[in-house]
Amino acid sequence: MAEFRIEGISAVGKPVQGIIEAENPRAAKAKAHQMATQRKFRIIRVLPRATFLYKVQRGAEKPVLGEQKAFTKEEVQDALSKMGFRVLSVKKKMLDLKLKPPTAEIVTFVRVSADLIRQKLPFNEILQLMVNDITNKTLRDSIREINNELKQGKDSEKVFIKQEGILGRFTAHMLGLASKSGNMAEIYDSTAKFLERRAEFKKNLKSALIMPIVTLIALFGACVYYVGFIFPGMAEVFVRLKIDMRQFPMTYATLQMSGFLQNNIVIILIALLLPTLLAIRFFTTERGRFVRDKYMWKVPVIGPLMHKTAIEIFCRVFYALYSGAGENIDVIKMASEACGNKYMEHQVKTIAIPMMVEKGAGITEAFEASGVFTKTAISRLHSGAETGTVKHTALQLAEYYEKETTYKMRNAIDFIQLWISLIIMIVLTMLTLVSSETATFHPSTNPGAG
Repeated sequence: MAEFRIEGISAVGKPVQGIIEAENPRAAKAKAHQMATQRKFRIIRVLPRATFLYKVQRGAEKPVLGEQKAFTKEEVQDALSKMGFRVLSVKKKMLDLKLKPPTAEIVTFVRVSADLIRQKLPFNEILQLMVNDITNKTLRDSIREINNELKQGKDSEKVFIKQEGILGRFTAHMLGLASKSGNMAEIYDSTAKFLERRAEFKKNLKSALIMPIVTLIALFGACVYYVGFIFPGMAEVFVRLKIDMRQFPMTYATLQMSGFLQNNIVIILIALLLPTLLAIRFFTTERGRFVRDKYMWKVPVIGPLMHKTAIEIFCRVFYALYSGAGENIDVIKMASEACGNKYMEHQVKTIAIPMMVEKGAGITEAFEASGVFTKTAISRLHSGAETGTVKHTALQLAEYYEKETTYKMRNAIDFIQLWISLIIMIVLTMLTLVSSETATFHPSTNPGAG
């Protein structure tokens, strides 16, 4: 989250200043006004922490360019002057975009950090090495900020959570907890594995569902354009010769369809685009994502694999954060949010967790009541609960589902791609037959020719 500085005046005329964190300027102003009401002071301004570009020179040396985060231009000028520089210019960076780094970059950072932790390298040195080696500017700046704040003695969990906009909510939370735990390397490894599997889940979803749908839509659009606008021009020569097109049934039917498309193209486009746009808008809402995720598991072939992948990711996060103590309600809640399925998250939060908190139900009983865990998962977790090895069982279950879904997903994607290829082949064959039907026609055979 971004930092903002509140500046104001108290009721007795004394200056008031403080720093808050918020997602955006509007949220910062709302939080500032709430604080002003509670603490009885008047707000003068709320300043965001921005990036300033500077150009300085020391003596006759070559001018140096750089950038620095601050709340005001004057702060940067004062700091550089105190360091003995002659300030040539300081200006606010107009376009300060912070694009989220690729998942591969974050995974590399987490994995390399885990390896260096095992080698007993001090954590501040690890972060400094990563700052020097990481190429992605956004991630590099984020790690540098983490390192600086940890050196100042700030709480490690809060420092990492502050970077959740860059690292991701669950990654930031898990790395923050790792800094307080006795086994940082294990949590870092689990975090990296979680990121890899979530990225693979999205990739498989794209390969198995999104790309085939896009391919079929593109094929349908190409066919409509060919039939509606290109084919009539090819068949126009026969119309000019006053040939009875009914002797070519496929060509005649295609021309009839072409006429229908040309006469009703606006109505057809509205009938197709309006429901599509409404569906897209609906599925971007909280309710829409819930409905989509609920029925996604019922899609033949792909649905059960998506279900098991969600359980796998849940178990990975659960394994990484579970400690066997009472505070694991928060762990279960976070694991449900990390699984990437709104329906599963809703069932765990509204059924499983209330059963555990209010009725004192066991973990397997509560999970079974939620209706989102498979019989295999419930059976394995039940065995783990009886033997006191729930954490280890969760890891076993995650690895089992990883192997099963990876193998079956690969076969499912190949199967879907095969059917897409067959559909494309059939469509192209039909278009070829329609286009070549009139190839055998000769003007001398035309009954109406004089």
